[in-house]
Amino acid sequence: MKQKAPRLSVVVPVFNEADSLAPLLQEISEVFLSLSVDDYEIVLVDDGSTDDTPQRLQSLKENFDSLKVIRFRRNFGKSAAMQKGFEEARGDVVVTLDGDLQDDPHEIPVLLRKLEEGYDLVSGWKTNRQDPFLKKISSKFFNRVTASMTGIPLHDFNCGMKCYRREVVKELRLYGQLHRFIAVLAHQKGFRVSEAKVRHRARKFGKTKFGPGRYVEGFLDLLTVLFLTQYLKRPLHFLGRPGLITGGLGVLICSYLSLLWFMGQRPIGNRPLLFLGILLILSGIQFFCVGLLGELIVHHFHQGSPFLEGGGEYASTGQPVEEKERIG
Repeated sequence: MKQKAPRLSVVVPVFNEADSLAPLLQEISEVFLSLSVDDYEIVLVDDGSTDDTPQRLQSLKENFDSLKVIRFRRNFGKSAAMQKGFEEARGDVVVTLDGDLQDDPHEIPVLLRKLEEGYDLVSGWKTNRQDPFLKKISSKFFNRVTASMTGIPLHDFNCGMKCYRREVVKELRLYGQLHRFIAVLAHQKGFRVSEAKVRHRARKFGKTKFGPGRYVEGFLDLLTVLFLTQYLKRPLHFLGRPGLITGGLGVLICSYLSLLWFMGQRPIGNRPLLFLGILLILSGIQFFCVGLLGELIVHHFHQGSPFLEGGGEYASTGQPVEEKERIG
């Protein structure tokens, strides 16, 4: 007999958060008990932890019948962990939160109420962040730039606490660091996205995974998302703009030098400005050629269909090898 799917699923990616596991699972259970919800599951994805996380999970399995554990053999990153959690989740509604106890599980009802207003995805908004000053400032800058470039008026794109309808998580294809832009990817697919203010707590255990490398990664990931959501089906529009700018500047420079030549100011062949103009023209031509090749590829693979189907825009680079252990 086919097992009935739980109404709610909670997906929690964890990496080296051994001390946070017991209180986190206890708080989640208390929240659903207060909501009189008994048909739920907790999908915990251990992203290759190197501390005592696997052992702690083994000791906790007797107390939490609704817990399902997926273990990666090594660290593949948060996006891979969330993608696997989404694939395993069976609930009609899916809630995600980080495993470091900074996301308060008692805020889950806030997200659920907002979801009932007719939205497909509700993202948490940490209005009073309990993080170091540098992390808060960089996060604010990241959120403003992302909102400006994507046109989605959210205040906290990277909040780990989110609530989704099932059809949203089944459409997402996460890899790399795309978990930061889940709201952008969902919005591009036509889902209704909103946010709700949630409480944020200071870290009690473990160490933050935030580092200077996140700045470069965040910028590159933003470019990736912009291309995937706005220019995937029209690459010439993406590459044509820099091609016009560089090629146009090269033409202006060469025209200026040609005018000087006709006016008798010779020679111009040994002037560095001439080489710059030629370089800019060639760069512009290359941009256009690559853009046209991209258009041909898109036309070839999606001929006859104006829209990509089945979430093909975000095809994963491959699923990580994992060891799966079901608890309960």
